[in-house]
Amino acid sequence: MRSTSVFAVGLVALAACATAAKSNVPVTAPSADRRVGLRAGWMNAAEAAWNLRLVAAAPKPAQFTNPSDPGDFGFLNSDIAFTGHYVIQGNFHGLQVWDISQPTHPTLVTTYVCPDAQNDVSVYRNLLFTSGEDFNGRLDCGTQGVQDSVSKDRMRGIRIFDIADIAHPKPITSVQTCRGSHTHTVVTAPNDTSNVYIYVSGSAPVRSPNELAGCSALMPDKDPNSELFRIEVIQVPLAHPERARVVNKPAILADLAEPASHAEAPEDIAAAAKAAAEARATGGFTATIFGLERVLPPRFVAAQLDSIVKARGGSGAPTSADSATLRTNVQGIVDKIVNPPAPGNGPRPGPVQCHDITVYPALGLAGGACAGYGLVLDIRDPANPRRLAAAADSNFAYWHSATFNNDGTKVLFTDEWGGGLQPKCRATDRPEWGADAIFTLERDAMTFRGYYKLPAPQTAFENCVAHNGSLIPVPGRDIMVQGWYQGGISVFDWTDPAHPKEIAYFDRGPMDSTKLVGAGSWSAYWYNGYIVSSEIGRGLDVLELVPSGSLTQNEIDAAKLVHFDYLNVQDQPKLVWPPSFVVAKSYVDQLARDSGLPRERCGAIMSMLVRAEQQQGDARRGVLRQLAADLQGDAQRAADPAKVRTLAAQVGDLAGAAR
Repeated sequence: MRSTSVFAVGLVALAACATAAKSNVPVTAPSADRRVGLRAGWMNAAEAAWNLRLVAAAPKPAQFTNPSDPGDFGFLNSDIAFTGHYVIQGNFHGLQVWDISQPTHPTLVTTYVCPDAQNDVSVYRNLLFTSGEDFNGRLDCGTQGVQDSVSKDRMRGIRIFDIADIAHPKPITSVQTCRGSHTHTVVTAPNDTSNVYIYVSGSAPVRSPNELAGCSALMPDKDPNSELFRIEVIQVPLAHPERARVVNKPAILADLAEPASHAEAPEDIAAAAKAAAEARATGGFTATIFGLERVLPPRFVAAQLDSIVKARGGSGAPTSADSATLRTNVQGIVDKIVNPPAPGNGPRPGPVQCHDITVYPALGLAGGACAGYGLVLDIRDPANPRRLAAAADSNFAYWHSATFNNDGTKVLFTDEWGGGLQPKCRATDRPEWGADAIFTLERDAMTFRGYYKLPAPQTAFENCVAHNGSLIPVPGRDIMVQGWYQGGISVFDWTDPAHPKEIAYFDRGPMDSTKLVGAGSWSAYWYNGYIVSSEIGRGLDVLELVPSGSLTQNEIDAAKLVHFDYLNVQDQPKLVWPPSFVVAKSYVDQLARDSGLPRERCGAIMSMLVRAEQQQGDARRGVLRQLAADLQGDAQRAADPAKVRTLAAQVGDLAGAAR
């Protein structure tokens, strides 16, 4: 019996060593990138995958799809949050709840119609939070919109629902805010278990004080209570969420100067000029925004015209004189929103609002993506976040979101150049524009290290730019999955922040082969063993990783050990792995792949781990203790001593847990 067991152990170790040996060969994507030239289509577009497998593609429910225009802005899917085996998916028309207990067959549990922009979602226990900043968003979630520029029916802020019965979300209250809520972040405070906090990032103009008392769009030197340069902090008492209220408006953007930024791409400048000329010729309204004449959205124009009508004491539809008044003054109105004047003779101020904030409560840090700057915040007192550091980058157009690595020594910011509905991954686009920027963190200082951008060119009919993603919990590595709109999903390793590398992808062809129709992955997040992606135009995708030379089965299995009861990616959790043989084997695979130890030594270590795993009690403990001691000696001679010591600690933990 003993000889048979030894023979079996030897075969397993030999296979593990062979895998490690193969992993030393550099692994790259196929030379002819499969993402290029994919056939267009809605649910029948051609697909390309490398080291990722699509296991489910659930279409949007009918009530959230305009059959005549699948790219209708009012029906776009937005972000997702997770609770138990449910996915809550935001949509500009409301909410969808999916059951993913069987990941290969997501089941629609319910829909909740509530038109608003953009219905960004978060969960905490039995509470659901959604963002709203649309001028047409109603307190009663009605579909008729809001016609008046000042109205008691308008909702711009945070809605709170009770989802104890997740199939029937029940409204609790709405917290109105002066700028509305484009995105929000639920902040759990380790030292305050009675409350959760919400950081509100609003990107819309400040609303009239006639609609919400106390709202001021004046510069701070004119009004110290100005809403500009601030975020809003909402406190939600968990015992009484109906009492949620704004408790602070910290000026985390105060005193920042206007950052330098790059111009648009030549083809975009030409397209914008053509669109502006056509709009002017047909009576449309344009204004110069960030150096480029742009067509103003119809809803913005309608709200401004309504204000002009009311200012002259009129009612009903605007007259030609009202339109002429707006045309004369529209540039000044826009400038107050996006190009605030410099106080006195000083430099022009920086951004007046944030776009999104990722908090990391376990470390007391947050990463603020705030249009023209990336910030690091101290959030140890969650009601009073304080700016620690700020970085600007002329290659960035719009700092959009942030992700920390697990130990908080790095932070990655995304650049949503083009606003998400423009093609910014064309072959002619510079690789550092519309990319991720990676920084190292040390004593509140950010140091730039490198960029990562989707390496496959996309067509002019595919909106594509860096967007939302999350860490994949592979121990010992910084690996992220990220949505790139119609650029698809990219998985990349940024352990070496100066040389991030793609290791897997999934992509579809464009929605339409003749024009740009908004679609693609708004967000792609790892959740309990799978990647779940909110597909803007098509529905909900579920994918899984496939082992490769860049990512072994041991590493994938180790990632699956990390389980979340609920997850808001922007409330970033600390990843912790239990003592496990598969975690130890992951480190061995990494040492072999990266030549951190000689290949033969990796095979011997794997053999001892396999032998220990087949034993119990004192026998297992003895093998593991001996291996842990040997690894301490290996560390002194290893090319990667830190990883060997990490492996030794993991083996020691296994010995301590042996029974």
